[in-house]
Amino acid sequence: MYFLTCNSAPYNGAVSDAYILGIESSCDETAAAVVRSGEELISNVVYSQIATHQPYGGVVPELASREHLRAIVPVVRKALEDAGKTYDTIDAIAVTQGPGLAGALLVGVGFAKALAFAAGKPLIAVNHLEGHIHAVLLEERQRGRHDLEFPVLALVVSGGHTHLYLAERKETSWTYRNIGHTRDDAAGEAFDKVAKLLELGYPGGPSIDFLAQHGNPLAVKFPFAQIKHRDRNPKNRHTADERRTDFSYSGIKTAVLRYVEVHNMFASIHRRREATSFLAKPTSQDYLAACDRQTLDLVASFQRAVVDDLISKTLTAAIDYGVATLLVTGGVAANSELRSTFEVRAAEAGVEVLFPSRKLSTDNAAMIAAAAFPRYLAKEFATAEVSSEPALRLG
Repeated sequence: MYFLTCNSAPYNGAVSDAYILGIESSCDETAAAVVRSGEELISNVVYSQIATHQPYGGVVPELASREHLRAIVPVVRKALEDAGKTYDTIDAIAVTQGPGLAGALLVGVGFAKALAFAAGKPLIAVNHLEGHIHAVLLEERQRGRHDLEFPVLALVVSGGHTHLYLAERKETSWTYRNIGHTRDDAAGEAFDKVAKLLELGYPGGPSIDFLAQHGNPLAVKFPFAQIKHRDRNPKNRHTADERRTDFSYSGIKTAVLRYVEVHNMFASIHRRREATSFLAKPTSQDYLAACDRQTLDLVASFQRAVVDDLISKTLTAAIDYGVATLLVTGGVAANSELRSTFEVRAAEAGVEVLFPSRKLSTDNAAMIAAAAFPRYLAKEFATAEVSSEPALRLG
């Protein structure tokens, strides 16, 4: 198995100690972590499934579930061992309830329920999207910062989600109001699908991020998606006077495909496939060596268009709602161009922008344990009937 592990030095906060074991299995990474009082990362273990899904260019749900079943016991044991904790010395168990892949979520929820019952510990069900928001809050608390300037706007952007939330804190709890979401593809999904089309490896986000630095981002003009039609999902429909900031990334994905067809780039894609197929683990440098100038310019232009769209719409929403602090989190928050451009443009708009570290941008269990702490204080514990909810909403 391939583990990513990390530990941090203690932070002396004001809250009484509560050690929470977090478990995350919403998609293609099995993770466990121990966090103290929502503000100190004690241990964090992630079992990566990249090698399993790489041949298919995307996550295969059935394979993801099997890998979770294989990995969850050793991952949890390692997280406890790294933290110097046992099942007896933790105070609660937190688990991702949703949203995510049905089978993958079932593995985590089922294991957490059994573990909580056997160990006699309270169980806390956590929304995966709230977890991403608390990844930022966790690291800010570790730096000694416990207060944010409100209102707070959170952009959660990943392979499965592109959502905007107005977040408020009431005593120890947090509330969220969704003011925007993607109507079709998430931003991270568009990255992965474009990378698959161009034979740039899996996962596509890191590969495109690296290759875009070697291309001309102004070479290809991609128009921003204009949201004019009503949301086809009745649950997401809003009143006429409510200000919304919705996204759409299926159009730019199709625009890349049309560009490839019009400019007859299939021959270069085929050569790149042949050049990298014999490599067990192709690196970013391998893909760079297999890319021509036209491909690099296309990748850079695609990334620039997505980044500009995310930033422009998010900052417009921040200004509309008088936001003082902006949290940008999720797997796409690790993108270097998104981070650097957001920092510049947010500063120009007079909005503070905060990101999680790259290790906590992607799926992890530390964020789940951190998000569980307010619920622990409020004694909002899950019952024995709790189950996974693949379409769970936040707010």
